[in-house]
Amino acid sequence: MALITLRKNLYRLPDFRMHGALAALKNQPLNHVHKVVKERLCPWFCSRQSEPFRIRFHHAHCKKFNSKNGNDLHPLSGPVFSQVSDWVRLEQNVKNGESQTFYKRLSNLTSSEEVLSFISTMEPLPDTMAAEALQRICEVEKKDGDQGLPKEILENSIFQALCFQLEKEPSQLSNTSLVTALQALILLHVDPQSSLLLNLVAECQNRLKKGGLEVRNLCILGESLIRLHSSGCVTLELIINQLQGEKLETFTPEDIVALYRILQACAEKVHEHQTFLNKINNFSLSIVSNLSPKLISQMLTALVVLDQSQAFPLIIKLGRYVVRHVPHFTNEELRRVLEAFIYFGYHDRFFTKALEYRVAAMCLTLDPEVVCRVMEYCSRKQILSKPILNAVAETFVCQSEKFSPSQISALMEPFGKLHYLPPNASALFRTLENVLFTHFNHFPPETLLKLLHSCSLNECHPVNFMAKIFNPFFLQQLQGEESHLDRLSRARLTQLFLTSVLECPFYKGPKLLRKYQVKSFVTPCCSLETPMDSQLYKSVKIGLIDLLGARLYFASKVLTPYFYTIDVEIKLDEEGFVLPFTVNEDIHERIALCIDGPKRFCSNSKHLLGKEAIKQRHLHLLGYQVVQIPYHEIEMLKSRCELVEYLQRKLFSENTVHW
Repeated sequence: MALITLRKNLYRLPDFRMHGALAALKNQPLNHVHKVVKERLCPWFCSRQSEPFRIRFHHAHCKKFNSKNGNDLHPLSGPVFSQVSDWVRLEQNVKNGESQTFYKRLSNLTSSEEVLSFISTMEPLPDTMAAEALQRICEVEKKDGDQGLPKEILENSIFQALCFQLEKEPSQLSNTSLVTALQALILLHVDPQSSLLLNLVAECQNRLKKGGLEVRNLCILGESLIRLHSSGCVTLELIINQLQGEKLETFTPEDIVALYRILQACAEKVHEHQTFLNKINNFSLSIVSNLSPKLISQMLTALVVLDQSQAFPLIIKLGRYVVRHVPHFTNEELRRVLEAFIYFGYHDRFFTKALEYRVAAMCLTLDPEVVCRVMEYCSRKQILSKPILNAVAETFVCQSEKFSPSQISALMEPFGKLHYLPPNASALFRTLENVLFTHFNHFPPETLLKLLHSCSLNECHPVNFMAKIFNPFFLQQLQGEESHLDRLSRARLTQLFLTSVLECPFYKGPKLLRKYQVKSFVTPCCSLETPMDSQLYKSVKIGLIDLLGARLYFASKVLTPYFYTIDVEIKLDEEGFVLPFTVNEDIHERIALCIDGPKRFCSNSKHLLGKEAIKQRHLHLLGYQVVQIPYHEIEMLKSRCELVEYLQRKLFSENTVHW
């Protein structure tokens, strides 16, 4: 009975197309029939199968062979091509609305098994419907992640026959059916070298060269070829050239994003398409409101890869609509959005507020890489978001094992930069210390140095690890194959060394060798000090001259022997008289004015950054009288007279100073 059923299902295979082929089957052993079938069908998924499998193949065009009582079979001697009339009837039904019913029922199916069961009732199945069925299988399988089809679906006879139907005559497929089938098979991780995919790709390229593919089909084809990683930019360039001839008004939002992604795949030739890109960027402003969370994240990623910084109006508008989608982004989509905002330097208080709700509500379920991007966003834009920092600290304490060394560093550094200690600070740094003790050798030297330095900014001094980082062997690892250690690493080491001397007098381990120390913490690229705000200094200078009587009595930008640069220094003798800045003897006290502009504070805050806090802390320990002149206090003064009175209160609160 099994042999009869198999023969009945295979009458359309090329090996058995002749009317007398079924009769020839009777003279062949059963294992020969299985061999022929497997030779035709197995290569589609050879990359997914480690060994051959045995299955009974039922052609998708055929009915089930059970009778009403479930036992009898239809007679084998029936006419081989008796279904022609059924095909005609089905086409007539489609014209009368059957296709709409088919697509509606198909869209309600929620598993591959349901789809295959449903299409097995169709006799026969038109190519358009076959492609849509394959697309639906792809959709339901993708809900569980970016994985290929499970083995039981690959071995399903109906699925095998469905693929065979698309392979045997791709030239007969409509444009939509062709690109839809190709897209679905690629998303399902079908072997790129299988005859099925090779035939479909070849047919697509043939039609592309002839022209005539619609916009939607061109976009689907382009994205499919990108995922296939086999066509390079040659075919994609052909697609781009054809799309340039179309009116953007005819593109759907999905088509526009697909166009960005196709251009993204040819990023090395972006200069050749910049005029076209400018046109797309301007048009995209009109469709932002219609973009889904997924499309927004894809568009932002493409703008980053294509370096479209000049499209800032589009970036701003995307940022406004991102806010409403923050609760709906997947981890991967949110990561892409954050990376784009970091790249373009964009931030928005409404986005930050929405991000706070998302992170606080789902901190324990966020992907580690997303957590790192959230922290990088806050760090780059100097955003002191306590809800985010608190939630991330709790996440690390509870799930430290899921973070890699580089992720731990990226997670912890913003706490030091923003000079913030969460409520569970003791548990946070205890967890970090345990991780370092256990996995110290897994941390790259530069990553470890940045991590320990950021801890010291918050007065959480890594005393237990100072001996290791001042060790010549570690310093040699840090230097690597370079002829010398980079200036920023030397500055961090120097500040850690100064911290060990000033704030950890009980530390008795190795000291940092002088050749690794810097003379100044001000560096051209990434300084450990924020340069003084020139406009703010000019205002303060006028008030100081009025107060002290002459420019002679204070110095500016003074480099100390302790590596820090003081904004303004005033010297006093033992009796409290102000000395000219040129005098270097009989100095009893030094006043260090820290003229703190907006860049020395967290964004929209009066909270000092970590590098400014440690500077003022160290200057105080070195014996300076530290006087902070913050910009927000200067801005409140309405006249020059008020400025002088303000400086007098700040500098000489005790009536022991004379000038």
